[in-house]
Amino acid sequence: MKNNSGLQQGSNMPGTAKSPEEAISRRLKALYNAVEQEEIPDRFLDLLERLDAAEAASTAKAKG
Repeated sequence: MKNNSGLQQGSNMPGTAKSPEEAISRRLKALYNAVEQEEIPDRFLDLLERLDAAEAASTAKAKG
């Protein structure tokens, strides 16, 4: 099991969280940034293109 001593309330060590919530926030931000840097899979891009095309066709059909 990991030692969470750096997560204790009031820890004054540089780069450590002052509360468990701050530690969770930092880790979630780091995870989000890592995910944000990943490329979008081709199958998702294809799906988005098909959805855009279907939406455009639906809008054109509704207009006339």
